[in-house]
Amino acid sequence: MKVIVLGAGLVGNVIAQDLAENSEIQVTVVDINHEVLNELSGKIDLQTVTADLSNQEMIKVIIADHDLVIGALPGFMGYQTLKTVIGEGKNIVDISFFEEDPFSLDELAKEKGVTAVIDCGIAPGLSNIVLGYVDSLIDETESFLCYVGGLPQVREWPFEYKAPFSPSDVIEEYIRLARYIEDGEEVIKPALSESELIEFDEVGTLEAFNTDGLRTLLRTFDIPNMKEKTLRYPGHIEKMRMLRETGFFDKQLVEINGVKISPIDLTSKLLFKMWRMEPDDEDLTVMRIIIEGIKDDKKVRYSYEMLDKYDKEKEVISMARTTGYTCTAVAGLILNGIYDEKGIIPPEYLGRNTEVYHKVIEYLMERNIKFSEIKEDI
Repeated sequence: MKVIVLGAGLVGNVIAQDLAENSEIQVTVVDINHEVLNELSGKIDLQTVTADLSNQEMIKVIIADHDLVIGALPGFMGYQTLKTVIGEGKNIVDISFFEEDPFSLDELAKEKGVTAVIDCGIAPGLSNIVLGYVDSLIDETESFLCYVGGLPQVREWPFEYKAPFSPSDVIEEYIRLARYIEDGEEVIKPALSESELIEFDEVGTLEAFNTDGLRTLLRTFDIPNMKEKTLRYPGHIEKMRMLRETGFFDKQLVEINGVKISPIDLTSKLLFKMWRMEPDDEDLTVMRIIIEGIKDDKKVRYSYEMLDKYDKEKEVISMARTTGYTCTAVAGLILNGIYDEKGIIPPEYLGRNTEVYHKVIEYLMERNIKFSEIKEDI
């Protein structure tokens, strides 16, 4: 089996290594940064290709003889890459979290006989898989609430934050309008709104705020109350709101001394050195999911809690573990023919398949990513 990973960033790097540990899979990794690829190939047996992945014709060439494509590119490159891969008739698991509507490619995927799993990370991704599973167990799902965040274990001034992926993608979370469902109606609020303080064991107090994290759930599930909130250390919201309202996240060009620049590009550049995960940085990922509904005329609640930390043995950050291993778990199911539905497949569809759900959870547990689960009548 031949798998090609497009993008060797912090998460793509981990995806490639995890797949390459399986002797039955031949892994090729593609990135424009040859230094990153050289370092990766020195760790594990895989092939590397240095290429500009903004070139769609190049993508067509390099994926030609592979069984499965993994999309691990920044969001602004994700949609066009997904469209190209589907057009070439290749199955794909994607974690790029692009802004465009993925279902606009559903007809093409079905026409080409392609399984295209999108948003297959931690949240969206694993959280959706859990919801799909619980929804299949009960008679009626009434509410879904997800709190999730990736954080450095050591809090350092001024941001007390490190980005496990592209800073521009993080900033997108702070500027996209947040959509959620309340009493059966879609509600739109600014990102970073409706803050609340929540306690987590071993972590302490975190602040939660609205981001546009429901994504495909807004369309795929008819649940009257659904919301996802992002978690950060207290004080982060105010800093990001200040930058946003001052214009540092604006995309419209401004002229300075005769030179036109995009404020968000400049901000991303400046923040990158402060948010970049250094080799000795350790992080954690925390997630809490609460799903309520009706089963046999009784109200029930399913609560899931996850706290994952930096893997010191393999030197892998938690956000890359939780995102990447969810992706590779699903990749294995497609490669082995366990899941073969065609079209655009959001992760909540995966969770509806009980076998798929349990195999994903087992795969994560083998890599020491664990949930607590509590079911209770309410």
